[in-house]
Amino acid sequence: MSIRDRILASNAIPLRTFEGRPLANQNEPVFDQGLAFDLETVMARRQLLKLMGYATAGGGLLALAACLPGGNAASSGVASTSAASGSAGTADCTTIPEETAGPYPGDGSNGPDVLNQSGVVRKDIRASFGGASAVAAGIPLLINLTIQDQAKGCAPMAGAAIYAWHCDREGRYSLYSQGVTGENYLRGVQATDSNGLVTFQSIFPACYSGRWPHIHFEVYPNLEQAASASGKLATSQIAMPKDICDQVYATDGYSQSIQNLGQVSLQSDMVFGDDGGAHQLGTISGNIASGLQVALAVPVSA
Repeated sequence: MSIRDRILASNAIPLRTFEGRPLANQNEPVFDQGLAFDLETVMARRQLLKLMGYATAGGGLLALAACLPGGNAASSGVASTSAASGSAGTADCTTIPEETAGPYPGDGSNGPDVLNQSGVVRKDIRASFGGASAVAAGIPLLINLTIQDQAKGCAPMAGAAIYAWHCDREGRYSLYSQGVTGENYLRGVQATDSNGLVTFQSIFPACYSGRWPHIHFEVYPNLEQAASASGKLATSQIAMPKDICDQVYATDGYSQSIQNLGQVSLQSDMVFGDDGGAHQLGTISGNIASGLQVALAVPVSA
């Protein structure tokens, strides 16, 4: 006999339900119904989130955990920062804001072109490649970008190419900044998998004077078209959440970033200031000791 039938047969108090399902333990609150009930809730909501194009690699499960009965992101045992804001670009399937590539793109649009160099397609972008050999030091960071087709309800865009780049721990850009013009680290290209996901192994970027901490990226239809900046679908940036910046910049090697961060805000930043980074604020998981990840869903118009 089902839970519902047992309760009705016993002439108990009126049936208490949650999201259309009878509570297994009628005398207990919603948040104390047991693991089986919670797992059923997770699966039901996961299907709903997929239909909404909301689930994102790295951050989606943490946001989902916060919606469970009595649940929150902290209870999962993994730190999460700005989870709601980090998912802002997906709930309404809003196309990622178009932003400047800045003066140091390395895509041939302003001097050096790393996109046509052998070895640029890679996951780990911490080291230079080709004839260069320097390795960027800093707190390890996985960058997870999920590319979505806005015209198809934010369905995953498989086979798209992502070019990602950012400054090093000292605030320098390879190929451009004094001392690293001969290096090409912290730059790389990858194609998205069947879930629209790419992951880059990198380091946490510095905060240099005048800008909020960020990561640049360009989206291309495929790897072939990524050989030329003229074929890109979108150019944008990931904004790093302040609380994790405070933690990282308190570690060795990032001391200059503390002062620079104190002189800028998301609201005053030249890129994110128009909306405070509402659609570009990454979702952070993990911690400094065991490793950090930043995730962002990126709806684009193909």
